[in-house]
Amino acid sequence: MSQTALAREGVRKTSAEGAADRRRWWVLAVVGIAQLMVVLDGTIVNIALPSAQLDLGFSNADRQWIVTAYALAFGSLLLLGGRLADLIGRKIVFLVGVGGFAAASALAGAAGDFSILVTGRALQGLFGALLAPAALSLLNTTFTDAKERAKAFGIFGAIAGAGGGLGLLLGGLLTEHLDWRWTLFVNLIFAAVALAGGVAFLRKGAPADRPKLDIPGTLLVSAGLFGLVYGFSNAESHTWGSPQTWGFLLAGGLLLAAFTWWQTRTAHPLLPLRVLLDRNRGASFLSIGITGAGMFGVFLFLTYYLQETLHYSPVQTGLGFLPMIGALMVAAQLATLTLLPRVGPKPLVPIGMALAAIGMVLLTGLGLHSSYATAVLPPLLVMGFGLGLVMPVAMSVATDRIDERDAGVASAAVNTMQQIGGSIGTALLNTLATSAGTSYLVGKTPSPANLAQAQLHSYATAYWWSAGFFVAGLVLSAVLYRRGRMQQDANAPVAVHM
Repeated sequence: MSQTALAREGVRKTSAEGAADRRRWWVLAVVGIAQLMVVLDGTIVNIALPSAQLDLGFSNADRQWIVTAYALAFGSLLLLGGRLADLIGRKIVFLVGVGGFAAASALAGAAGDFSILVTGRALQGLFGALLAPAALSLLNTTFTDAKERAKAFGIFGAIAGAGGGLGLLLGGLLTEHLDWRWTLFVNLIFAAVALAGGVAFLRKGAPADRPKLDIPGTLLVSAGLFGLVYGFSNAESHTWGSPQTWGFLLAGGLLLAAFTWWQTRTAHPLLPLRVLLDRNRGASFLSIGITGAGMFGVFLFLTYYLQETLHYSPVQTGLGFLPMIGALMVAAQLATLTLLPRVGPKPLVPIGMALAAIGMVLLTGLGLHSSYATAVLPPLLVMGFGLGLVMPVAMSVATDRIDERDAGVASAAVNTMQQIGGSIGTALLNTLATSAGTSYLVGKTPSPANLAQAQLHSYATAYWWSAGFFVAGLVLSAVLYRRGRMQQDANAPVAVHM
């Protein structure tokens, strides 16, 4: 081949590599927007609930179903959604998830009565269960270079951690200046961008040799996860001694135990145990679940404090969380780009858990007239930096070195742990806070001053328990993560094609 031909060939290769590089970052933008849409939905609707209740005329008892319907469908179907992404193809499952989520959001936003709103929210959860694991697995299979992967997961992890706070801000803005329905209609904008980008930049990824779907495993794990989420949700409106609570929790636990047994027997398991048995990956799944439970304390109870005690508007409340989001994003980039490749996850996740626990303990000192700058801002910054060390690192390690055939279900397991952790946090912290507030008033006159102090006491109780979650996360992550840089656990089964 002549020198001219060689030069032309080099130019073509360089051009192709540059196009592929640009495509990778466009893929990150697409899946990031879709992930933000799903994460925002966890909090953006909460601020709008009082307005929706006034408009549609449903009761306080019914109000929880606006949140629970989404959580039930999302939490119980995530593993199925992840496996479908592996079997059918990540691009098609992603696009179906985004399109369906948009249609469900439009249905819920246009609801003329309570039943339509709940139906729309349940459908959002169903399509979110397709979208979320497909998005993470697309990221995992697109970024294979260590440096690029670190940067991509830093950004994605920051979105996952900060989305709840952004949801509070956006929900406040939309509810105050437009209408509660726009907290749902806004998803159409995100979905339109994600759909257009997905069609343009995502590549088809359907495997040539598709194993059969594990139908018994799907039924067992979906029913088991439904039982857990529903049982913990009922703990808010029923006592822990109610069959509606412990009965569903017990049934969910037994079904998940049966699912685990079945996965060791079937030829085509829904969740191959090799996905879970790597030591670093198992530690990451636990860390994500514990963080999901602990984060609830700062988002929910600090929102109550800012609005009901300091009398902030919804928009002011959302703005109050921005410094935490900024700290989280800075820490996420520092952790994934600089620290994780050098030291591995073992020091990073425990230190992040410790910082999150310290932030929660600092929040227990809030009073009726505390200053935002001196009493609220410092713990938020500490919390944000701590979560920025935990979330992107754990998400990256949880899907690192995973066989491409298992990328979807491994990504679904990440989302499932976060969802189950959030459900546990919601139930436990709400119940404990309510009990603490009631106990504080025993023997006291229910005057406005005592009621305000009881409310503060209930918030402080929730913060202490959230701190306890993070301390547990500190201990478990310090014990379970391997020292040094990431490497394959010698005792874990090798991830091979089936």
